[in-house]
Amino acid sequence: MKDQTWARDEIDSPCVNICVIHPDARLCTGCLRSIDEITQWSRLSPDARRAIMAELPGRAPRLAQRRGGRAARLDRPRAGS
Repeated sequence: MKDQTWARDEIDSPCVNICVIHPDARLCTGCLRSIDEITQWSRLSPDARRAIMAELPGRAPRLAQRRGGRAARLDRPRAGS
């Protein structure tokens, strides 16, 4: 018989070890959770975790558009053109 002392029936973290907070959206670019959700994760109930997990796919479009970087410079007309 397997010892069930440390077995836990809970929702796994969506963390993918890409821990960068998007400056505008205030979401992790890896797992799409907010800082509060990340820090509270271990204390959340399974129902609360499921609710967050259900919301994550809908958050991805908030990070899809970047306004800076090389792509933004390429779209901008050059001086003297």
